[in-house]
Amino acid sequence: MSTDPKPSPVRLTERQEARRRRILDASTVLACRGGFDAVQMREVAEVSGVALGTLYRYFPSKIHLLVATMEDQLGQLHEALRNRPPAATTSGERVAETLLRAFRALQREPQLADAMVRALIFADRSVSAEVGTVSRLTTTIILDAMEPVPPGAAAGLAPAPAPDGRLAAVRVIEHTWHAALVSWLAGRASVAQVTADIRTVCGLLDVPGAGSGSGG
Repeated sequence: MSTDPKPSPVRLTERQEARRRRILDASTVLACRGGFDAVQMREVAEVSGVALGTLYRYFPSKIHLLVATMEDQLGQLHEALRNRPPAATTSGERVAETLLRAFRALQREPQLADAMVRALIFADRSVSAEVGTVSRLTTTIILDAMEPVPPGAAAGLAPAPAPDGRLAAVRVIEHTWHAALVSWLAGRASVAQVTADIRTVCGLLDVPGAGSGSGG
């Protein structure tokens, strides 16, 4: 196996960034209208005003596009949380407040939620880099809720080290979060059940054995 470092991502020009933004916006609109099946690459190209061949250069497949759409939605959530961080007093309560805020947003657009989650489920190794970015961003959002970052601080994808060695609890929270979303979207869990599961698992952060503390 090669140990050569991976090349750095190519930096997009302002025009390319604008084109990518139109593509992600089109994907979001189509997913909101009809879920996973409504996001067809040809229609995304038409709605975004981008040539189909150009679209495939940005996103090699529909799965790549929808995982990138999830990254984009998480990025918007991350920015909103930086501007208005959770107000609860303990780490567990702050993380629960954060995830429940995200869950309420998904409830408002269930078709979009279904499209993004299904893309994550269907993603193969060719989408591993994009899935990894989504995972790191999810972790960062949770860690920021545990130890709030002052408003105006620079946002980033690299999560800070979890205080008190609580990364194991964070991983359990992430697993529960994703499983709860899948169950809710499949109709196997109610909103009340998902809410209870999120509050329960986030409570692990306030258990003394897991490294309790208010983060203050």
